[in-house]
Amino acid sequence: MTTRRPVVEFDHHTADFGEKATDVYADLRSRCPVSWTESYGGHWVTTRYEDIARIARDDETFSSARGENADHGTAIVIPRGPGLVQYPIELDPPDAAPYRDLINPLLTRDAVAGLVPMIARHTDEVIDAFIEDGHVDFVAQLTNPLPTAVTLDWLGFPREDWKRLAGPVHDIFAAAPGSARAARGGAALGWMEQRIRELLADRRREPANDVLGYLVAQQHPDGRPFDDDELVSVVFLLVAGGVDTTTSLTGSTLVHLSTNPEDRERLRTEPGLLEVATEEFLRVFAPSQSMARTATADTRIGGCPVSRGDRVLIPWVAANFDPDVFDSPDDIRLDRNPREHLSFGIGSHRCAGAHLARAMFRSMITRVLDRLPDFHIDPDLLVRYESCGSQTGWDSVPARFTPGVRIGGNGAASASPLRLSVVGRTQWAEGTVALRLADPRGGMLPAWTPGAHVTLTLPSGRVRRYSLCGDPSDLTAYTVAVLRCADGRGGSREIHDSLGLHDAVTVSLPHNRFPLTEAPWRTFVAGGIGITPIVTMIRQLVAQGDRNWNLVYCGRSRSSMALLEEVGALGGTELYVADEGRRADIPALLATLPAEAAVIVCGPDRLMHAVRDAAGGRPVHSEVFGAGDHVDVLGSDAQPFELELARTGLTLAVPAHRTALAVVRDAVPGIASDCEEGYCGSCEVRVLAGTPEHRDSVLTDAERVASKSMILCVSRCAGGRVVVDL
Repeated sequence: MTTRRPVVEFDHHTADFGEKATDVYADLRSRCPVSWTESYGGHWVTTRYEDIARIARDDETFSSARGENADHGTAIVIPRGPGLVQYPIELDPPDAAPYRDLINPLLTRDAVAGLVPMIARHTDEVIDAFIEDGHVDFVAQLTNPLPTAVTLDWLGFPREDWKRLAGPVHDIFAAAPGSARAARGGAALGWMEQRIRELLADRRREPANDVLGYLVAQQHPDGRPFDDDELVSVVFLLVAGGVDTTTSLTGSTLVHLSTNPEDRERLRTEPGLLEVATEEFLRVFAPSQSMARTATADTRIGGCPVSRGDRVLIPWVAANFDPDVFDSPDDIRLDRNPREHLSFGIGSHRCAGAHLARAMFRSMITRVLDRLPDFHIDPDLLVRYESCGSQTGWDSVPARFTPGVRIGGNGAASASPLRLSVVGRTQWAEGTVALRLADPRGGMLPAWTPGAHVTLTLPSGRVRRYSLCGDPSDLTAYTVAVLRCADGRGGSREIHDSLGLHDAVTVSLPHNRFPLTEAPWRTFVAGGIGITPIVTMIRQLVAQGDRNWNLVYCGRSRSSMALLEEVGALGGTELYVADEGRRADIPALLATLPAEAAVIVCGPDRLMHAVRDAAGGRPVHSEVFGAGDHVDVLGSDAQPFELELARTGLTLAVPAHRTALAVVRDAVPGIASDCEEGYCGSCEVRVLAGTPEHRDSVLTDAERVASKSMILCVSRCAGGRVVVDL
């Protein structure tokens, strides 16, 4: 293409870029959102979320492979860098598929849940090494050695290798391109290649129950074993992805918590908030700042002409701060829940290790808040990475704290204030079980008010929040109700299937972000399990003799609606049961309310959005726990269909009450997934035949029309059958 390029001065590897990156991208976004720079041989710079996500997902037009200039080094960063080809991130589909399929089963949500005890053990062991000193360099003594220990232990490296590899991996990411430090790191990684080959040979001679042992036992789809060159490449990527990205994220978060003590205190008193806060920290402190692609054909980005062979920078950090996607992006809000952030990428190369990264990060933050609660970082002593263009973070984070006590790495100290036992289990409705939780020593529990919730840390390490729905005057026990989500993230299944009487759970102090609001009239709207916080509010009003309220209670069937008999006896209730053909007309129900009425809603996202849309500017009070807690991935109109897996040779029946992803997972346990709510794209698959019914927020309008792919966690079939490339 010969159309004139919009040229700007831009270099993302300058020494001070890390301090001003978001400002630089914001400036470009406002005046030249797609621009060309002559830096590093010339490349395009993109700044808008929409463009970055499109490029990352379009492997056909924007390649990750080294291509015609393979001898120039990796093409996924600018400038190109030396090193072995890393499978699968430097391959385009379909070439990447065998290697992605190789590692996906190792990094599923359930697989990582099984690693939580090991991660906790390593975290306490690392903290034990310095907790008596009263001072620490968090990078050198925690955020680098912990991910290194976890990743290499998981892979199967002997302990004596851990320290030898921790520094070089960090150097590769922290050093400026072409610097002496980068060269030293590269040389040390040469030893890592040799060591990987030795360990692979050991596993071939003597199998072991670790990741290296798993890898050598697998076969390529063409029927041959993976050779050592392929496996060395895969292991390199697992080490690089597992270590320094988590180092960067954790260091940046600790700096933020030291300089913003109100956020630190909130996480200490509301430990369950860390699950959703993790996503905000990822958005703001994305370890991988940018990646790159190479155009395979003449095309356009945001109207600008891009020629075949042009290099394109896709900065995840620019997407994460796009104000068209994230309101007030410069603000750090612990409960924002920025579901669409691109810190793990998007498309076929979205980070396979996202669950492991989150688990290591949460373990470190939780234990620091618990064991070093008064840590203080001196901003004047902080040292940034030498270059922050591709990877960002802190090279040194010195801190002081009140010396603590070693616990021997057994994780004995609890990150939450209450350790309770299950003293009662009651089936409240089809798919809903109520747990009664009490102090095994018979102690009284902290007080709570209607609308409050607690956070449960389950034996697996999963963290889930539930509304308290018992009697606030009865402090001998807490009651929570748990809806079984067959296609959820595993927390409700663990509670229903594994958590029995007398089992122990860690429970946070009650917290109330959904208090009963004062108003002359209150209209409550509850959907499904959303009745649990609302019923406690109504009980209080009835006890006070206040009848200025009404309740709209919606559910799929009477058998699935918890507390139905009690709610009916309270009066003032309108029931809307879907399988009886009665659905709530939310706009009509709210249209007659006086302007001063309060609308209080809890339930699936679809219901809460409908209430907000119909409120006509009237304030709506709602409880949103975060990712996944109230997201109805099926909807009320889901229909059964058949899903054919072309490569696997299976035809699966997808019933109305299950997602396609859940059904596929039964047959292909290693299927990639992350959000399971239709916004990250991890479970996107190619459609070979049939017409999907798209319910995601990933595909563009054009992609929905073309229907060449579908998102398994939420999308269904517009006909009776769809065939996918699995």
